[in-house]
Amino acid sequence: MAEKKIKAAFLRENVVSKTKEAKDVYSQSRFGEIKEEEIIYSLVEAMYLLEKKKISIIDDKGKKISIDGFNRKARKIEPNFGVRYSVFKDLRNRGYIVKTALKFGADFRVYDRGIKPGDDHAKWIVYPVHETEVMSMYEFSAKNRVAHSTRKNLLLAVVDAEQDVTYYTVTWIKP
Repeated sequence: MAEKKIKAAFLRENVVSKTKEAKDVYSQSRFGEIKEEEIIYSLVEAMYLLEKKKISIIDDKGKKISIDGFNRKARKIEPNFGVRYSVFKDLRNRGYIVKTALKFGADFRVYDRGIKPGDDHAKWIVYPVHETEVMSMYEFSAKNRVAHSTRKNLLLAVVDAEQDVTYYTVTWIKP
């Protein structure tokens, strides 16, 4: 018997579902955030689930959104969506749980393999950047300070033209 897809709706800047399937996927692999009776997906989570054929998303007119259509909508909302999605997808494919980290001033927080949010704290905060981006020492220092102050390791995720991701970890040392 085929697994039932999550049925969801694209609302403003999120994808929302109230289905049993959404709740099951959340308890299994922590996709989305629970708010009252809904599971709210970030754009990168929704795109990942779309590519994995785990979700079906409709727009405000009740029309099904294709992967290409969703990608276009997401890029209008988040100009850096492509780079962010490459990093999210790579980390998820490697078995990590990846959540947004806006309250930390970062793009993502990442939990070590086998750790679910709520069981322990995230190990890393991640800043996705394209290989052609320029970052000042001030910006770099600010990112490192945020990681240090939240007791997380900083991961710079550099995405190249082929959407391959290289990770650089930055830590504080006391000489």
